[in-house]
Amino acid sequence: MPMKKAPLYSRSPRRAVPGPADGTAAGPATGPDAAAAAAADRGAEALAAQPAASSPAPVARGLQRDRRAPLWAVAGALLAVAAMLAVQSWRPGPRVITQGDIDTAVRQSLEKEPLPSAAAKAYEAILPSVVRVTGFMREDDTDDGAAAGASPDRNSERSVGTGVVIVDNGTILTNLHVVAGAKRLRVRFANGQTSDAHVVGAQPENDLAVLRATSLPDDLEAATMKSTSDLRPGDHVIAVGHPFGIGPSVSYGVVSGLKREFRSPEGEKMLTNLIQFDAAANPGNSGGPLVTMDGHVVGVVTAILNPTEHRTFIGIGFAVPIENAAAAAGMPPF
Repeated sequence: MPMKKAPLYSRSPRRAVPGPADGTAAGPATGPDAAAAAAADRGAEALAAQPAASSPAPVARGLQRDRRAPLWAVAGALLAVAAMLAVQSWRPGPRVITQGDIDTAVRQSLEKEPLPSAAAKAYEAILPSVVRVTGFMREDDTDDGAAAGASPDRNSERSVGTGVVIVDNGTILTNLHVVAGAKRLRVRFANGQTSDAHVVGAQPENDLAVLRATSLPDDLEAATMKSTSDLRPGDHVIAVGHPFGIGPSVSYGVVSGLKREFRSPEGEKMLTNLIQFDAAANPGNSGGPLVTMDGHVVGVVTAILNPTEHRTFIGIGFAVPIENAAAAAGMPPF
């Protein structure tokens, strides 16, 4: 038996069916026209039941707006970057520093704060190791010379010379003729402290003596010695000592020659293999160090040449190479 279907009702008002031409009321439609009207009512009801958000036209327009907005933002960012690059390209770059700029800066700096000379730096390096050596002719003589910078009493029977500390235990190099015949020896260190000293070694053929001080400063510094193998005529040197007892004093010059010979004025002794130099030296410089510009000792000042009867410097001095001096102290060769 066929199932009965529930009737469908449209929510829209039913359209009026036009009556006959004479204007009389019409009854319910029948036939094919009635079926078409029912189908139209059902379609209208289905369309009315759909939600408004499902309308395709507004959605399409919204998506189109979403696509256009990011494109404009990207275009604006690209324009900003292009403007930034253009400004940077117009901006002048960093100035290139030339050698002339460097030279000018160095010159201005040196004018404000001049650097010490090479000779001054060498003197500062060797000064803590330089001592004043005094030889007394009497055991009871306690006067070890005038104050630094003053000339000693020429009537006193003593010798005044210079020495250089080569070992920080108080080992000092000087000339043999400075200490020869002395009954008592005193040394004065760079800090003003004084001490007795005695001879512990000698090398007469090179006019060298080795002393040892009995009391030492706490901060005593030994000089740095340097081989003469690289020494050349024309190299700058300084001579440090106590000329005529005045000092410590420094003079500046060059190496004038190597492997020189010198005979003492009395003709008693011939010294060989000497360094000739033209830095000023006078009596009292004997035993002092001959120093290169790096502050290293290359020789021990031992004599000056003056063909007249005056014992003063006229431009030629001699020093014993440090190799010989170190050998006199029993130190190994370079």
